[in-house]
Amino acid sequence: MTLRRLAFRLAPDADLRAAIVAACRKRGSRSASIATCVGSLRSARIRFAGAEEIMSLDGPLEIVSLVGTVAVDGAHLHIAVADAEGRVRGGHLAFGSPVFTTAEVVVLDDSSVAFVRAHDARTGYRELAVRSRLPMRRRRISR
Repeated sequence: MTLRRLAFRLAPDADLRAAIVAACRKRGSRSASIATCVGSLRSARIRFAGAEEIMSLDGPLEIVSLVGTVAVDGAHLHIAVADAEGRVRGGHLAFGSPVFTTAEVVVLDDSSVAFVRAHDARTGYRELAVRSRLPMRRRRISR
């Protein structure tokens, strides 16, 4: 297994989700996971657990956590943000969450696997599937 690190800083007004996905694609990442992210958002678009609609939270908001995976065909990112009173809200990060002052992001990529999204009949959603990228070893045949 070979882990590669991708670290970058996002400037004000960058869309957090779009910029992370774009950075992973530009790097050719096929199995990215968020190692850390700190910074702030001007506002956040989040889908809360079990909800259908995406909610908009006005900021500024501190990013207190960002976790998830970026597959070749989609990302699954969860965020927690705190407002000026310290109230924390979290859920699925949607597109359209602009950086306020900065976002410092570190992503890890495991080159031995590829993350893909595959339909799961049990959940009805496209869920993470991990595919090996390592060549299969040839078995020796004894004679």
